[in-house]
Amino acid sequence: MNYFELFDMPMAPTVNKALLAEKYFALQKNSHPDFFSQATEAEQEEALDLSADINKAFTIFRDDQKTIEYFLQVMGHIAADEKYELDPAFLMEMMEMNETLMEVDEAEARKRVADYEATLYDEISPILKDYQAGEQDAGKMELLKGYYYKKKYLRRILDRLADWCNIASRF
Repeated sequence: MNYFELFDMPMAPTVNKALLAEKYFALQKNSHPDFFSQATEAEQEEALDLSADINKAFTIFRDDQKTIEYFLQVMGHIAADEKYELDPAFLMEMMEMNETLMEVDEAEARKRVADYEATLYDEISPILKDYQAGEQDAGKMELLKGYYYKKKYLRRILDRLADWCNIASRF
């Protein structure tokens, strides 16, 4: 099932959050399993499956990173277990960032990562804002894919940050 089609939204790397909520509530209002309590078992099962799909799509679309990932998957630009090779220059920057993050407190480290994420976003924002449904520009899709994987890498740094700061505070 294509979640963009389910929500009757244009296939794009971003979604309109106000429209998303409106579509979600309309879909749940019409297909929530509670409204099918007197229906046949098959209809109840179908309503339950549809409701689960609606909830999963809503969870994806509420998260910008998950939306980009889903969009790239639907467009055939990333596979579920793809091993993407990040740019060596980016990896060098991350090595340097990791070293400096170990020398500052957690709040400062989070700020530095957020600042770096903002820089990445600034580079990709024209593609995100100006994307036209159905557009297949391979260069833009590759930039978007690189952005997705860089953000994923930064998320892992943030996930490990609390552990690093706890270890560093012991010494």
